[in-house]
Amino acid sequence: MTGLVVCVAVLAAASVLGVLQRRRSGRVRVRGRDEGKRLGPAELGGQLGERATLVQFSSAFCAPCRATRRILGEVAGMVPGVAHVEIDAEARLELVRELGILKTPTVLVLDADGRVVRRATGQPRRADVIAALGEAV
Repeated sequence: MTGLVVCVAVLAAASVLGVLQRRRSGRVRVRGRDEGKRLGPAELGGQLGERATLVQFSSAFCAPCRATRRILGEVAGMVPGVAHVEIDAEARLELVRELGILKTPTVLVLDADGRVVRRATGQPRRADVIAALGEAV
């Protein structure tokens, strides 16, 4: 009987943690550690957008990265002055460490001057990205 209680308790705890992780994944939010960080064309390997830039950190075998690439490409095509830059996290480990990127996909929203204003870890929703762009401009 004790084993059954322990098993149920572990399953309940794992379920709660899974639900919390799923709710947090992909949310675009302000991160305190990003304050003052600025990225330019040299770090990005591409030009900044006139109004904002969506920077995506990806890895080769990441399925959510492909969906994120599609979403960010669509948003960049819809909103004038917004650029989308994708960075291979494995090839740019020094930048990944400097920015505290812990998993892929991670999306940074930069303003016109290259300052990090928002961050999303996991696959973001299109509406959240557009809302974050409104705050970045």
